[in-house]
Formats: sequence, structure tokens, C-alpha cells
Amino acid sequence: MADRGKAMGMDRALQSKVASKYDPNSEAEVRGWFQELLGENIEPGPMNMEKALRDGILLIKLLQKVYDGTPNRPPACNNIKLKFTTMSAPFKQMENIEIFLKGAEAFGVQNTSLFQTVDLYEGRNMAMVLNTILQVGTECQRLDFQGSKIGPRPTESQHRDFSLEQLRQGHTQLTLQAGTNRFASQKGMTAIGAVRHISDIRADDLNQDSQGILTLQGGTNKYASQKGMTGFGAVRHISDIRADDMDQSGQSVLTLQAGTNRFASQKGMTGFGAVRHISDIRADDATKESQSYINIQAGSNQYASQKGMTGFGAQRHVADIRCDDMTQQGASVIGLQYGSNKYASQKGMRMGTQRHVSDIKCVDLAEEYMKERGLVPTPHHDEEAHEEEQEA
Repeated sequence: MADRGKAMGMDRALQSKVASKYDPNSEAEVRGWFQELLGENIEPGPMNMEKALRDGILLIKLLQKVYDGTPNRPPACNNIKLKFTTMSAPFKQMENIEIFLKGAEAFGVQNTSLFQTVDLYEGRNMAMVLNTILQVGTECQRLDFQGSKIGPRPTESQHRDFSLEQLRQGHTQLTLQAGTNRFASQKGMTAIGAVRHISDIRADDLNQDSQGILTLQGGTNKYASQKGMTGFGAVRHISDIRADDMDQSGQSVLTLQAGTNRFASQKGMTGFGAVRHISDIRADDATKESQSYINIQAGSNQYASQKGMTGFGAQRHVADIRCDDMTQQGASVIGLQYGSNKYASQKGMRMGTQRHVSDIKCVDLAEEYMKERGLVPTPHHDEEAHEEEQEA
């Protein structure tokens, strides 16, 4: 056998399956044929067969003997040169095997019955090697080989000529593959739509005592009762669990995995639909004083009031700005950023014109400032104002 790695896994399983097809009887028949035709004595065993045939020399010698003893061999055999080489090179030995395979195919062996070169040279499938040699022996029987023959008998095609009447008679008969209704009857069929078996089971031969008994595979209801079944639609177990053998004290206890409601109450639960925790958080341990406080993260409404809030919908600041600490004088004053309408009038304004924020008389602002502080205003030379005073 050639040096190859050890087969593992699926390859090992396939190799074992192929090796199991090796037939010692076929091996003995092939060894006897080599002994009679060539005088070669091959030791029994697949390893010995592989060692003797691996170089292909004995196979070509066998085929030469067969060709010489078959006068009416196929014409394709004349194109095959059965010459072998005695060189020990691997590719030369495999060439000898290839010459044998081509000669066997020309002799009449089907291509599907030929082994591969590696099947013999690497010892992969010695059962196929024996089968090819036996097929050569079968063709020897077909072609009247003048010598000993081995292998299964050859199959010959047998042509039959049937008349038209014989062919029509076969149209009214069912083959065995489809069953037969020749002796069929309705006997033993009590249910409408029951299936007729091809093997014609005699229903009257069955034991009537077993009709009301369920087998162990389907469970048994012989001793079944409603005892211990409290829920409508509860499942009956095949193994017939005795509910009365169970500890009744555990029926009202929930395991820790599902939680427990043994000491559960509505105490501390103020919201409708609040979730009950499995770990039974004691709500009465919480400090009551903190129930009316909002923490710093959410702001505080402890000192909050509506004081200083003049606009509807005004926002309350989280930082609790004290509106009463703000100067009340500034509540009615519009900053310079927005302008002032204190001295605004419609003078000089046309229909649809815009009022500019900067249209404030600076002189009037100065006089107002001096009067508020008790200062004497400085006379100014405003020609327009002087003309107005004279006209008045």
C-alpha cells in the first residue's frame, strides 16, 4: 500500500464501508483462475492480492492468455497492445494497470465495472479490483473462451413478441406492485372510508379483547379518575401522577423563583396599578417627611409662591428666584435696548410710517433730569422753541 496519511472522520467511515464489501469467496475464485491459467500461486488476503497485482504484470499476462484463447474476440481488441514493463518506477507500474483496463474494456467489460488505477495501486478498493477480474471471466463465457472460466453467468436479452389480444388482456390486471383486488370483499370493513390493505389483513382474526385497551405506548386510562384534577381542561399525564400523594401544604405556597405573596398587603401602595416587587420592599420603612419634597435635581417648591409672577403661563425657575427682592421701580421701565415711548407722540408721523426708537429729544431728557434733582436748567438757544414762545 502506498504511503498515505491515516484516514480520519468521514473518510475513515467510508474506507471501512468499502473494505466490508471485500468477499473472500470472490478472492478464492480469482486466485484459482490465476493458478490455472498462469500457474501463479497468490497467498490469500487483501494485502497479498494487492502486493501480487500492484505492478500490473500479472493482470496483463492474464489478459494475454484470454485474448489468445478467444478466437471470436471483439474487433476492438486488435487495437490493444498488451505489452508490460518490468520497471519499478511508480508511473510505469500504473501504466501497466492502465493497459489492462483498456484491454478489459475492449474485450467487452462495461466502463462502470472497471476499477480505478488508485484502487489497486494504493489499495483503496480491492473489492472493485476483484469485481473487474470476475467481469473479464463473465465475458470469457459470453465469447466462448477456450479455457477455465469464472465469474457470474452472462445475461442475454430475451425478446418476446406478444399479439394485440395478449397485450389487451394485460390492461385488466393489476400488477403485484400495486396489489390485487381479485379476491377482495367488504368483509371485516366496518368503518366508512376505511383503508383496504394490500396484504388483505383478516380483521376477524384479531383478538376482540384488545379493542378496548390502550397500549403502553399510548398510555393507559384503566385506573384513571378525576381525582386531584381541579382545573378545567387540565392535562392528564400518561405516567398517572397520583395527585393525592403530593404535599397539600405546598399548594398555597409560591416558590422563591416566582416570588411569594405570603405576607403581601396593600400597605404603602398609593398608585393604582403599581407593581408589586418580588423582593417585598417594605414601603412603611420609607421616611414620610420626604414625601412632600422635591429633590434638588427636580428643583424645590418649598418656598415657591405666585408673588412677582404677572404673566399667565410664566415659568417658575428651579433656582427659586425671589421675585420680591427685585426692584419694583424697574417693572414699569423699558430698557434702552427696547427704546422708550415715554415722550412719544404722533407728531410728524404719516399713515403706515415706522416709529424709530432713536427719535427721543435729548434736550427734553436733560430738563427732566435737572428737575428731578432740583437743579436750575441752563438756558438754551433753540430757535424753533423761541419762535413758538413768541407766537404764543
